[in-house]
Amino acid sequence: MANQHVSEKQDQLLHLVFGGELTDLDGVEFKDIAKLDIVGIYPNYAQAHEAWEAKARQTIDIAEMRYFIVHLHRLLDPEKTEQG
Repeated sequence: MANQHVSEKQDQLLHLVFGGELTDLDGVEFKDIAKLDIVGIYPNYAQAHEAWEAKARQTIDIAEMRYFIVHLHRLLDPEKTEQG
């Protein structure tokens, strides 16, 4: 049974989801970095996108509020390529 788990293991492609209130709707400068909402770090893009979408929906009425997905795996290992 343990070998089956190992064969199904996928690479971790870490993604960070965070957001905050912007100073300008056309930019990516935050009003107060101390108030950034760090949603979490996720093992793949699909889970990160799900978390991002949930936060974006929760704050839809606040025009200046934006959430982002950062591909941490690309920063950690820029030589490795992936889709998504």
